[in-house]
Amino acid sequence: MGIGCSTLSTPSHILCYSTSLSNSTLKSESKSLHNHTPFPSNFRPSILPSTPMSQSPIQSPLNCGKLESIEAKQEISGGPVIDPHGIDPKLLQKLVYDALVWSSLHGLVVGDRAVQRSGTVPGVGMVHAPVSLLPVPFPASHWRQACELAPIFNELFDRVSLDAKFLQDSLSRTRKVDEFTSRLLDIHSKMIDMNKKEDIRLGLHRSDYMLDAQTKLLLQIEFNTISSSFPGLSCLVSELHRNLLDKYGSHLGLNSKMVPENFAVHQFAKALTKAWEEFNNPRAVVLVVVQPEERNMYDQHWLSAILREKHGVTSIRKTLAEIEAEAKLLPDGTLVLGEEAVAVVYFRAGYAPSDYPSDSEWRARLVMEQSSAVKCPSIAYHLAGTKKIQQELAKPNVLERFLDNKEDIAKLRRCFAGLWSLDDSKVISDAIEKPELYVMKPQREGGGNNIYGNDVRDALQRIQKGGTEEDAAYILMQRIFPTVFPALLVREGICHKDLAVSELGIYGAYLRSKDKILMNEQSGYLMRTKVSSSNEGGVAAGFAVLDSLYLT
Repeated sequence: MGIGCSTLSTPSHILCYSTSLSNSTLKSESKSLHNHTPFPSNFRPSILPSTPMSQSPIQSPLNCGKLESIEAKQEISGGPVIDPHGIDPKLLQKLVYDALVWSSLHGLVVGDRAVQRSGTVPGVGMVHAPVSLLPVPFPASHWRQACELAPIFNELFDRVSLDAKFLQDSLSRTRKVDEFTSRLLDIHSKMIDMNKKEDIRLGLHRSDYMLDAQTKLLLQIEFNTISSSFPGLSCLVSELHRNLLDKYGSHLGLNSKMVPENFAVHQFAKALTKAWEEFNNPRAVVLVVVQPEERNMYDQHWLSAILREKHGVTSIRKTLAEIEAEAKLLPDGTLVLGEEAVAVVYFRAGYAPSDYPSDSEWRARLVMEQSSAVKCPSIAYHLAGTKKIQQELAKPNVLERFLDNKEDIAKLRRCFAGLWSLDDSKVISDAIEKPELYVMKPQREGGGNNIYGNDVRDALQRIQKGGTEEDAAYILMQRIFPTVFPALLVREGICHKDLAVSELGIYGAYLRSKDKILMNEQSGYLMRTKVSSSNEGGVAAGFAVLDSLYLT
């Protein structure tokens, strides 16, 4: 029997077992290939109907290498990119089996939602992270473009964060209809009133892009300034794919050197360490703000492990509720938890309304902002990353308010998709008529919040009839239609055969101490792949799998 497979044309309740997935270039695989990996005769990685993933990702290796230069990679022939759905069934079984073993041995695991304590007790209920079996082809020219944009975006958002009036004015209507944004703005206003200055500013960002199939343009989806997740896990996926291609690349016609090495977790650790050093208290710790249940904890633990083992920096993990209960603010502004002074506050929570179930969590956020600790992000950086600010920056002449270099401004504008506020009557009329061409976005992070298709029309018509200012809670964005490609998506030990699309995230690290820029770098990448029939793309939210890229 071959590989169990479901495709988009297969009814969701039917399993299709195919014995004819052979690719002519793979039929002649050698006997030595069959002897590469011993596995049970009853091991059959089957492909079941696609369903939203219920895990959130985790760990990344401590030895992620540095990214080789694009020029060096282009000199290597990557060979033709194959159709993964045509891989010989026996070879596919070996690939899946080896991927599962490698993931288990190297900590590419997540908390299993089926196990109650998997989000609170380390080591309990672990399952391999959802991944693509093979890296996704991606043009080297667009990869270079995305990497070059990172330092420019880093600088832009730092300058935006310093313009309190721009932030307050741009979000003034939004605060009337969005309580979460309003509470964030209240904290920001308090910092303005107390003339609070962030002399040390740390940004660990991720700019997300899709490659539009029709125009061949790399278009930005969003810019994340808070809890840019998976710097650890993304490294592991790149290592997994390079490992598989080192072993099976000759049979697949793929070259492992065309998968860029990923160093995101090391770059983030480097930036946090430099910020810790600038704080200038060797006894102080890095505070990682986490959610009460976190099945993505291992991704975070890799970063903490590198901080400790490579840089000698101690980190502690606390929820917002724990911080509110334990935090003390000393007269000099030092934030103390228990007996430990805090040098850097690194948020891996606090980006969604659900993170603030009571006033206790809001008090915790306020006391951290009032402290002298370096915040990643500060409240101003957090607000700068909202969808509304993204839309404001896309308006004519707004980038010129923050940047002087005309070439840098032109580079940013080339990657902007269409973005509009809901007070643009012409665009609203077009979106009601052709809702499939637009996405409606609230001021939220974390996945699962956007509005698509006919729901866009319904939402816009409802808002129009309501006669309220609810329109200020949303922006409209041009819907990007990336290239659809065949993919092999592995979750819970099962290989799903589907058509998919991908989204590239480029990490950036920015550290400034007063007038001195200490770090402004592109810092690795995150590739996410989802079934093409799915609108949303968040891995932790259960819509996508983790991937790496194969330069073409």
